[in-house]
Amino acid sequence: MTNRNSNWRIDRTAGGSSPFLLKPAGKDYLWGGTRLKDDFSKNIDMSPLAETWECSTHPDGLSLVASGEYQGRTLRDVLKENPAYMGQKHAVTNGDIPILIKFIDAKSNLSVQVHPDDDYAREHENGSLGKSEMWYVLDAQKGAELIYGFRRSMDRKKLLESLSTGMVERYLQKVPIQKDDMFYIPAGQVHAIGAGALIAEIQESSNLTYRLYDYNRLDKDGRPRPLHVEKAVEVADLRGGSEPRQPMRVLKFKRGYATELLCRCKYFQVDRMLLNTERWREGASFQTAADSFRVLLCTEGVGTLAGETEGLQFIKGDCIFVPAGSVPLKLYGKAQLLMVGC
Repeated sequence: MTNRNSNWRIDRTAGGSSPFLLKPAGKDYLWGGTRLKDDFSKNIDMSPLAETWECSTHPDGLSLVASGEYQGRTLRDVLKENPAYMGQKHAVTNGDIPILIKFIDAKSNLSVQVHPDDDYAREHENGSLGKSEMWYVLDAQKGAELIYGFRRSMDRKKLLESLSTGMVERYLQKVPIQKDDMFYIPAGQVHAIGAGALIAEIQESSNLTYRLYDYNRLDKDGRPRPLHVEKAVEVADLRGGSEPRQPMRVLKFKRGYATELLCRCKYFQVDRMLLNTERWREGASFQTAADSFRVLLCTEGVGTLAGETEGLQFIKGDCIFVPAGSVPLKLYGKAQLLMVGC
């Protein structure tokens, strides 16, 4: 078996393309910590390391290909050169995939924020995508929580007054979280990740964030971080709501592995896979169709994604891009993965 960083020998005669590892871009936002280095072996020279953009063609943080014949090139350039890798749904997008996948380490609270939807973003943000997203909680320290909307319905006047007086926190709905929770955050939903949370985020490929409130924090230069109150209030859903409940999830067991659906929306689908076999023949059969790619994000353990003669080993923290129309593959090992498609 080849090692995890070697060149996978692509079998052109099989009529398909082979997967490759990705190397993330890092972000050093002030609320980040060290867990992405400590727990996920992210060798990025940033302190703190708040986010790693594991699979991204967004210009604010481009992923690199980390194995195979395209090693060292940006994912966007490879997909622009090989549009068939994106699949028939996405091949006209000039190398830009519609999703972005991150790890997030919240040592401190993130700002209270909201994202616009696609229509607002297209009109007001130079044609950008909006941002709906999903959070999967990888770990949560005791007492960790997130903000999800308001405890009761607000109006524009009341919200602006609460922001100007610094009293907005009393109106925000705070939700305790624990490992393995899942939350869908549609565009327009006011939200924030709280301190002590380690998150995998799947989102639209957008970097539009409107900050409502930032706990009066200063940036590394001693200045208040910018807020975007007018735009945030314009796009925010001000209705109060009950605390979000965890959706019903059903594990489907097969010999050597199990799967469950975490989230399905108009932008992406995310499934979780639990691998529990070291035998190739008992692994999960896996092959992408010609219409779209898939992305695999390893959140626990080690495993192998293999064809009949070659394989790509992966460990906790690795992200793998599987082009559309792939060769027939098998997944096996002792690992947990998020499988993302769109």
